[in-house]
Amino acid sequence: MGAIGRIGSETAMVSRWRRRRMCVLIDERPAPAGLRDISSTGAFLETVVRPELGRSVELHHPEAGAIEGVVESHEQSGIRLSFPCTDRSMAFAVAAIVSDMTA
Repeated sequence: MGAIGRIGSETAMVSRWRRRRMCVLIDERPAPAGLRDISSTGAFLETVVRPELGRSVELHHPEAGAIEGVVESHEQSGIRLSFPCTDRSMAFAVAAIVSDMTA
């Protein structure tokens, strides 16, 4: 189990481990959203839709299933959702991260 690359070498030691999985954000209608960041307490979605702050929406991930979240903020490239930290939100986040690490 030795290292293959060297620090400072011209080739990267590893490729990027996580892809941005396409999800579906459901507010009044389904809309595409790229999952950029996920944790047991929230997510950042790259999307053009801007649901009202404080509004409950549903996030559907192709592998992790669905979770309800609240719109916390709007940013230029998307929105931030928050979820209560529960066993369900932890399982959703782990499933999303693991599925994004596999090809």
